Amino acid sequence: MESKQPNMQNFEHLQALYTEKKTTPEDAVRRYLRSGAVCAADIALSHSPRFYDAAAQAIERGELENITQHSLLDTAAFPFYRPEFAGKYHGVSWFSQSPARKAVNAGFADVMPGYYRDMPSLFRDYVKPEVMVAAVSPMDRHGYFSTGCDGSVSAALLSTAKVILLEVNQYMPRALTAPQIHISQVSALWEHNEPLMCLPAAKIDEVSAKIGGFIAEEIPNGATLQLGIGAVPDAVGMALKDKRHLGIHTEMFTDSMITLLECGAVDNTCKPIHTGKTVAAFALGSQRMYDFIDDNPMMEMLPVDYVNNPSTICQHPNFISINAALEVDFYGQVCAESIGTKHVSGTGGQTDYVRGAVQSKGGKSFIAFSSTSKDGVTSRILPTLTPGAQISTSKNDVDHIVTEYGIAKLRGKTLSQRTKALIAIAHPKFRDELTFAAKKQNIII
Repeated sequence: MESKQPNMQNFEHLQALYTEKKTTPEDAVRRYLRSGAVCAADIALSHSPRFYDAAAQAIERGELENITQHSLLDTAAFPFYRPEFAGKYHGVSWFSQSPARKAVNAGFADVMPGYYRDMPSLFRDYVKPEVMVAAVSPMDRHGYFSTGCDGSVSAALLSTAKVILLEVNQYMPRALTAPQIHISQVSALWEHNEPLMCLPAAKIDEVSAKIGGFIAEEIPNGATLQLGIGAVPDAVGMALKDKRHLGIHTEMFTDSMITLLECGAVDNTCKPIHTGKTVAAFALGSQRMYDFIDDNPMMEMLPVDYVNNPSTICQHPNFISINAALEVDFYGQVCAESIGTKHVSGTGGQTDYVRGAVQSKGGKSFIAFSSTSKDGVTSRILPTLTPGAQISTSKNDVDHIVTEYGIAKLRGKTLSQRTKALIAIAHPKFRDELTFAAKKQNIII
């Protein structure tokens, strides 16, 4: 039987390299960050607040200037999104949460437009960051660190970075297929053992439950799923527990998917590629999720330019994609990333999955949202999008729109037919107003 014990001479060499490169975030900044440097990290759990704070402190001391940090799905109010660092520590958001959103709208941070599937090539061919920062799992006996919960854009960053800085965290799960970084590639590393950020469970209200129920009725046994985050996708997940032989191929791995795996509704057996495996680009959720990913050969964290490529997605028959929106107009144009000119988020993978799903044999794409704004004052179905609104999914790609009042199938429908279908699922108090607007525009014929 082959021994699983490491070659001791090689293992000692790896440990010596580890010890040699082990330092602190402050020392890593001093030794490896230069003024004008362009830095980047992968999405969500890849961030190292310790490194960002150390860089900010060096800037405050006048030791560095003009540092740029590219960020995906920021998980905290990092210093490059704070007003006091405007003009000194530049934040570029590729998919925004609240801190980046506020910074962009206030004019002291920038935003990078793009489909999620294209982000690796944007990093490789255009941005070309010289410094990669990543939170990783501990080094294995072969000298490799796993990028853990993030397959996403890490491989692209590794291909351009001249400096690779790692935060080693024993709580980061080892994803067996996520990009691996060998100790010989590493410029410096530091240890920070802290439980990973966990998202609170979404509260499924009556509206979300209704929407989730409508969509669940459209999902056959054996379908492959992409679910977003939030109450509606969670409601869909809860409504699918009695389905069988479902599969998962998604950009974001969520807790509703864990529930479906645990109850047996998902077994991935009908997937023609990655059969038996759950595929995702990144994960963010609960400790239960992180435990599931750790050393699990049935869990594949892969680069997003593969996972989100419509040509990959459409290979799955009966592919079901579920995403959210802020508003939609009579043509079916979907805005999911701004309120007028006010920045909210990014395109992410919505268009990737809309296109992949409609190209799938038997596939369906659903854009789901409550029929009104939170205060109930505004309809989210509009004659035209709010001036300045950014189109996330075009009228030519859109398939199904869903509210708590039902499903409007738009693909293959004329403008007049689309408008009637959308008005039928708008909130009742806005239907007369929308009908009047449609007639005034000579849309309903």
